[in-house]
Amino acid sequence: MSDEQRDKADRPKIEVPEEPEAQIIPDGRPDAGDGGEEPRLVLPETPAVMAIRNTVIFPGTVMPLLVGREKSRRLIDDVLPDQRTIVLLTQRETEVEDPGPEDLYDVGTAVTVLKLLRNEDGNRTIIVHGLLRVHIDAFSQTEPYFRAKVTSVQDVTAPGTEKELEARVLDVRAKADRLVELAPNVPDEAQVVINSIESPSALADFLAANLPLETPVKQSLLNEPNVLRRLEILQQYLHHQVDVLELSGQIQQEVRQSIDKSQREYFLREQLKAIQKELGQVDEQTAEVEDLKAKVEQTKMSEPTKSECLRQVTRLERIPPASPEYTVIRTYVDVMVELPWGVTTPDMLDINRAQEILNADHYDLEKVKKRILEYLAVRRLAPGSRGPVLCFVGPPGVGKTSLGQSIARAMGRKFIRMSLGGMRDEAELRGHRRTYIGAMPGRIIQEIRKAGTSNPVFMLDELDKVGMDFRGDPTSALLEVLDPAQNFSFQDHYLNVPFDLSNVMFIGTANVMATVPPALRDRMEVIELPGYTRTEKLHIARKYLLPRQLTENGLKPAQLRITDAALRHITTFYTREAGVRELERQIGAICRGMAARIAGGKAKRKTINIKDIPTFLGPKEYESELAQRTSVPGVATGLAYTPYGGEIIFIEATSYPGKGDLVLTGQIGDVMRESARAALSLIRSRGKDMDIPDEMFAHSDIHMHVPAGAIPKDGPSAGVAMATAIYSLLKGRSVHSDVAMTGEVTLRGLVLPVGGIKEKVLAARQAGIRKVVLPERNRRHLEDVPPEVLEKMEFVFVEKIDQVLDAAMDGMTGKPARPPRRRRRKRPARTDS
Repeated sequence: MSDEQRDKADRPKIEVPEEPEAQIIPDGRPDAGDGGEEPRLVLPETPAVMAIRNTVIFPGTVMPLLVGREKSRRLIDDVLPDQRTIVLLTQRETEVEDPGPEDLYDVGTAVTVLKLLRNEDGNRTIIVHGLLRVHIDAFSQTEPYFRAKVTSVQDVTAPGTEKELEARVLDVRAKADRLVELAPNVPDEAQVVINSIESPSALADFLAANLPLETPVKQSLLNEPNVLRRLEILQQYLHHQVDVLELSGQIQQEVRQSIDKSQREYFLREQLKAIQKELGQVDEQTAEVEDLKAKVEQTKMSEPTKSECLRQVTRLERIPPASPEYTVIRTYVDVMVELPWGVTTPDMLDINRAQEILNADHYDLEKVKKRILEYLAVRRLAPGSRGPVLCFVGPPGVGKTSLGQSIARAMGRKFIRMSLGGMRDEAELRGHRRTYIGAMPGRIIQEIRKAGTSNPVFMLDELDKVGMDFRGDPTSALLEVLDPAQNFSFQDHYLNVPFDLSNVMFIGTANVMATVPPALRDRMEVIELPGYTRTEKLHIARKYLLPRQLTENGLKPAQLRITDAALRHITTFYTREAGVRELERQIGAICRGMAARIAGGKAKRKTINIKDIPTFLGPKEYESELAQRTSVPGVATGLAYTPYGGEIIFIEATSYPGKGDLVLTGQIGDVMRESARAALSLIRSRGKDMDIPDEMFAHSDIHMHVPAGAIPKDGPSAGVAMATAIYSLLKGRSVHSDVAMTGEVTLRGLVLPVGGIKEKVLAARQAGIRKVVLPERNRRHLEDVPPEVLEKMEFVFVEKIDQVLDAAMDGMTGKPARPPRRRRRKRPARTDS
């Protein structure tokens, strides 16, 4: 069975029971008798007990109860109408359907049943009026319903607490009135009822019955006979509820004011717009937003990109111009509308014209020009094709950047150059997200925005000098930029929408490819630009450098002439480089000196000969050291390849008494150290065939040094030069001063091929070398060497170390510098002088 507090919607039948057996004796209330005694309720000896759940009935309250359980129905049928007074007890656990005595609280309320309502669905509802608290002493019957012996629980008021009781009543009544004011859906008549109750106990019971307290809390108030304690508990609850409702009201008021303010501003702005429209006036913000919308509509953005941009413009209408967010969005929209969405410059793919431009801008470089013309020809025949990304690799000053400018001029495109040297932050390429203060697009988007076209020639300079640290790896962003299969949807963090880079012609430059990541190198076609020969430098100086310097220094061609012999002299003794930058600086120094003379009235025109060069440039910067360096045993001339072109290096070896150790100096790398050890092991293993006593190795330490110790050196190509220097030292024979060599040597005496042959040969020619020893497998690389260099130099191709020694010092033939016996007496460490 269940007793629930809810009314039924169907129409009930009303049945009024007869008078109850219990009688109320006058108690001083309005219906009290004349005796002045406190009224008391006379209960039956064992009244019927009904179990209820989810509610607690207090004395003085009237409440409807739904009678649903069979045991409760039986109780109503048997008790009414003979007796209208019953006892209501609350269950401890609401889930129990058939509670026993142990499932009920010990304190309940004696009530009188005022009405019995019979519903059409068979359910019954009783309306009860609480009379007084009762305590269950013992159950006398459990079936078919409960009966028990009970005693009434009288209110208790401790002596001397009258003032405190009065004060608490006043506070409780005030807080209850405040609660009625703040709580929603509470009728105002509740305040009248609260103020009309005089009895503290009745006030406490009324509030306990009507406040939304938990059932255990209400039961504890019913159990409490002390009126002051009941008021104290209610006082705490009322204070808490009033504080919560006041805070809630304050929050609602603030929200309401904010909403009202926003609505008011919105209506005022709309009215202002309407008024301005009628007057033919438009406010600055509205005009700005409308202008941005028109600009976005005029661009050739894709539909998703245009939708995103218009969404940002719409946000501007709702943001005050003084807000920082307004500036961020406005800057973003400005960048979006200024980007060249779909704007291209028409290509001029005239191959003959392009060839004329390349020939006019650059001397020689036939192989490079041929590859560029092939690239342009493919673009003309298949405009939609995605050709490879070209990468020019070569020493500084050979014309890599100017080649990119020539390509752009030949194609009729805009030219963009972006230096990557020292770049370490990936955000410089991809940009920063707009959530950061001062965010901006990456360098790629910025440069394309400045160019105003989506198909420029974009040169990525110094690819080999990109750094990497905790801020990211910029080369990772370049992987997407330089991949034709991906860059059509390049994502810049600032834009946050795809931007098409497939029409951009990217060109990379680098001095060496060793430091370029393999994944990035794989996306490019490498075109090597070697250094220039002396003849080529002479033509470049005559055709390009001298006219440019004359113009920059305000001179006319008739005022200054430099003879070819003077230009060769400058190239040989004042420059030592693969490119022509230093040569142009020296020519510029002569032009500035002549400009000073003409401006001072000391001269009008002059022809510069060799004898005049020291006057302008000072003494010679470079002298040939070959004869001095290789005039003693233990010195060999090697060839090296650096990022700045080819170089000649001198391998010096000496010996002194020791235990057969090898000392290496000159800031050489691990690979070069291994080459030196392999060269020593090779010579020592063949000491008997070379007529070198073993005690020369056992009782001497060999010190090998590579001069220019401040410059790092590494690589295997100095192996043959090191072996030759050791052999020259131990045999006491000098290497020919006009011989230079390169190649990797193995422990079996084999000479392996190396790289950078053209650059090494040009460096040897510039240093005055007449004979160059090269590995046999490098013979095919001489095709890249200019013919005038091949005609003036002798090349010896070798496969074994014996052939190297034959070419460097007439081999292992001839008598040693000192007899073996004499060398043993004077110790081999002193034979290097």
